[in-house]
Amino acid sequence: MSAVSNTTPNYLRWISVVSVIIPVAVAVLIFMPARLNAGEWVKFLPHLNAVINSATAALLLLGLYFIKNKKVDHHRAVMLGAFALGAIFLVSYIIYHASVPSVKYGDTNADGMLSEAEMAATGNGRTVYLITLLSHIGLSIVVVPFVLMALYFALTGQIEKHKKAVKFGYPIWLYVSVTGVIVYFMIRPFYT
Repeated sequence: MSAVSNTTPNYLRWISVVSVIIPVAVAVLIFMPARLNAGEWVKFLPHLNAVINSATAALLLLGLYFIKNKKVDHHRAVMLGAFALGAIFLVSYIIYHASVPSVKYGDTNADGMLSEAEMAATGNGRTVYLITLLSHIGLSIVVVPFVLMALYFALTGQIEKHKKAVKFGYPIWLYVSVTGVIVYFMIRPFYT
């Protein structure tokens, strides 16, 4: 039995644990009543996160291009870059949501509440926003184990297993990255 085979179950356990801890930690931070006092600079983070999501989507597409053209070293480099951006995004996202109450789509007076007039003014835009946001959030939770498994299998040379993880994980990750940018542009007018 190879060293990789002996360590796979341990890594898969860690991937499972991390895949549960991340969404639970994010949910706790978003819904906790008290906020961290990180200062005004955190209000810049949603804009940074949109840039990170855009760059991640570009790297994912570039990674696909490189692997389709058998440029494995280039593929590896851009995919590691996408993974690093994902980690930076997660830290930024957690800092922001632990520090600032969530912005509500349509809250034009920034009081944290949606009046009937504000709801009426949003029209179908709010429905489109919520559907996009909910699919983005749900799939961002689903994609974490696929990304971690794909990374692990690639780094340990288990290319067939890597391909299987990527078959499901790649389109989800790309969707999450693109919808992250879309959600940002939809909610952007309501940031104060």
